Amino acid sequence: MKPLQGLALLLLMQSAGEALSHFLQLPVPGPVVGMVLLLLALRWAPVQQAIAPAAGFLLTHLSLLFVPVGVGVMTHLALLGTHGLGLVVVIVLSTWIGMAVTALVLRLWQTPAPTPPKAGDAELR
Repeated sequence: MKPLQGLALLLLMQSAGEALSHFLQLPVPGPVVGMVLLLLALRWAPVQQAIAPAAGFLLTHLSLLFVPVGVGVMTHLALLGTHGLGLVVVIVLSTWIGMAVTALVLRLWQTPAPTPPKAGDAELR
């Protein structure tokens, strides 16, 4: 029953994001707004405890979520043959850009490590 409650909370966050995006006419898709709402809500311990079983359940069955994508690719093979190279280029470049931006953000957010004292520093004290 706990995974269903967590799943309901996840769907509620997505629905709230959809509603906010629609009514406020935001240029951001509703699921993205819902993810930001979820990120903010996850700072609260009861939300973490409610979502943890649903997240575990979804992660154990993650491979099933790829079935619709695989079916979609198989039904549009002609389109993939026409635009396949362009899709591969876009996927590779966007992956590299995403990884680079993530690395830069992590580097900016990291606290600098303390530098070890040098041999000449002891003489200055």
